Amino acid sequence: MAVTKKDLLLAIDRDREEIVAFLSGFVRAKSPNPPGDTTEAVNYLTRFLAAEGLPFRLVAPQPQMANIVGSFAGGAGPGRHLVLNGHIDVFPVDASETWTHGPWSGTVADGRIWGRGVVDMKAGTSASIFTYRYLYRVRDALKGRLTLTCVSDEETFGPWGARWLMEHEPDVLGDCCLNGEPSSPFTVRFAEKAPLWLKITVRTPGAHGAYTHASPSATKIAAAIINELESITSIATPAPSAVAKALAEGADAMDKAMGAGTAEIVQKVTLNIGRIEGGLKVNMIPGVCSFEADVRLPLGCEKERVLPHICAIIGRYGATIEEINASEPAWCDPRGDMMAILRANLRDLLGFEPMPAVSLGGTDARLWRQRGIPAYVYGPSPTGMGQKDECVPIDEYLHIVRTHVLAAFDYLTM
Repeated sequence: MAVTKKDLLLAIDRDREEIVAFLSGFVRAKSPNPPGDTTEAVNYLTRFLAAEGLPFRLVAPQPQMANIVGSFAGGAGPGRHLVLNGHIDVFPVDASETWTHGPWSGTVADGRIWGRGVVDMKAGTSASIFTYRYLYRVRDALKGRLTLTCVSDEETFGPWGARWLMEHEPDVLGDCCLNGEPSSPFTVRFAEKAPLWLKITVRTPGAHGAYTHASPSATKIAAAIINELESITSIATPAPSAVAKALAEGADAMDKAMGAGTAEIVQKVTLNIGRIEGGLKVNMIPGVCSFEADVRLPLGCEKERVLPHICAIIGRYGATIEEINASEPAWCDPRGDMMAILRANLRDLLGFEPMPAVSLGGTDARLWRQRGIPAYVYGPSPTGMGQKDECVPIDEYLHIVRTHVLAAFDYLTM
């Protein structure tokens, strides 16, 4: 008997309680990064995969940060290779925060699943795992290959997760990547801005606080640098012609998904001073002050366009600069095959077609795009991620599961 998408939807509805319970348990399996020990969560996932008889293996460049890779071929002949990608690690928890439900409780209450990482991105990773399960059950109807990648080192842009797989496990590249990072029902992400993280340090002789004539203040100089750095947000960064139309058409949807003002800054350089440290005592002139800047680069803007401006400012004050992390903005076709498949299925599920959009934050999807492989992101609403009382509506989570299952099925049967 031929497999239909209706059959898949009926299976998901039948398994509703199991799918919800799985995510709840996944949240309870702590995996904060830092420190980066994901052993408990990896064990949780592998027990499920093993119990389901699904093929997988562990790739562990670091023993406490194993990555899960699974793959199988369809039985209907050659075809395209789809890669499902999600991460296991989550943001840490501030011990001073008071949560309505414990951050590692995985509580199911008020129509939601609660806990750290449920939005970013254990709901999306769970959608990948259930997509892998449901399609394995109907693999005889599929063409090509389906690969699952659940990685343990994403939150710090670390080297032991998807970046390791890219460099050492070329089978994970595939022809297309589908990722469940937060995106909201209103958008499908085909691109993202790129981070440029910098540490700037100011050094002066320092002195007694009453002797302001004896030494410049490192903290005052740092404040002046920060004030001048704001000028980089005015650097002209026109959108590449290949994506300009999609950005214009998706402006309203991006504002709905990521907050009013998103469309205004999506194609601009932005600056955030995430950390600052200086001074030893209130009555001492600080001799050292350092701060860390998070610069986000829009599509088509490489760091070489921004760094000369930053270095010129830093140089005038005699400060030093260190690059902590950097990536290049990358995008894929906003009208590509998987985008069309996702939007068609979402039209049937939601009654409207989400718009192609650009992510403000980073995801591992960039690693596929940087290699010329299309990668698309569709996941839950980003509201509350990284904050106390992080939660995802159950209906929204189940919707993500349905969307990923149907889109993967279409991609591997066309």
